[in-house]
Amino acid sequence: MDKKDEIIIQQLELIQTMTENNFRRMSDDLWGRPKDKKANTNSNKGSENNSKESNSAPEEAPTDVEPPVPIEELKAELEGYIGLGAVKQEVENLINMVTVHNMRKEHGLPTVDLSLHMVFSGNPGTGKTMIARLMAKIYHSLGILSKGHLTEVDRSGLVAGYVGQTAIKTSKVIEKAKGGVLFIDEAYALTDKGGNDFGGEAIDTLLKAMEDNRRDLVVIVAGYDGLMDDFINSNPGLQSRFNRFLHFDDYSVDEMTEIFKMRCDGGKYQPTEEALTEVRALIESESQNDPIGFGNARGVRNIFERILVRQANRLAAMDNVTAEQLAEILPEDVKAASDI
Repeated sequence: MDKKDEIIIQQLELIQTMTENNFRRMSDDLWGRPKDKKANTNSNKGSENNSKESNSAPEEAPTDVEPPVPIEELKAELEGYIGLGAVKQEVENLINMVTVHNMRKEHGLPTVDLSLHMVFSGNPGTGKTMIARLMAKIYHSLGILSKGHLTEVDRSGLVAGYVGQTAIKTSKVIEKAKGGVLFIDEAYALTDKGGNDFGGEAIDTLLKAMEDNRRDLVVIVAGYDGLMDDFINSNPGLQSRFNRFLHFDDYSVDEMTEIFKMRCDGGKYQPTEEALTEVRALIESESQNDPIGFGNARGVRNIFERILVRQANRLAAMDNVTAEQLAEILPEDVKAASDI
């Protein structure tokens, strides 16, 4: 095997590994890594555990409960995320409210029941699963949840194909989620369409579980704007239990460029200034041409991986490639990626 073959294999193995990791966290959940080291460590751990595959087969709830992360560390993690200004403020408000609620209890003052279930709305790739995972840690830190884990599902993880099976399937998911946050992505797909659709059965089972386990289970439903409003308004039980709404704005071009740079940092790649200029132009063009299809941070991930393919093609044609060249991303790599 000559040097060129070795370079090709190394680069393809790296791209394959990154792609496999991304499929495991297609929540995309960690698109902007925190700026401080502690927060970055927490975020990377979260991204490793986030899996869309759990939609059809949720992971078992943790048997060994990890100690709560100090709330100040979680606040630092939140602040370190790129963008999400309005979401950060709402989460901070919620933390303060729960903190004061706990203080009143400690002083023997009357308290009202807190409704901590939430509705997340926004386009794909805007950080909804990432924030859901963080909320599980926050609630655990504040003593609301006993475990603080995230169980992520979609319709396929809750609804079965025959009468009576959906309640059983949904109940098993809820059992795994107890002590943590149950995150239901594209929750509007559960809306009962009549006929042989059993989404309504899943909703009824979920509503009962939310009442029975209101002291150790938080449910977050997520999906597109508009559709989530229709979903909540489709059932009086949903309206009464979900009264906290967080909207996730699309990332700006500058924010997505920062996300690209953080991906480069994580993989020890060094784009030149000219290359970054080309990257920004490519992100702007593709995100404006198809805002929803681009997918915000997911689109950034796709661009990043396309650029690595073009870089690999360029390096494979060279002799005596150095470590610096393996790390460097050039404008020509970005321009070539724009043609894919």
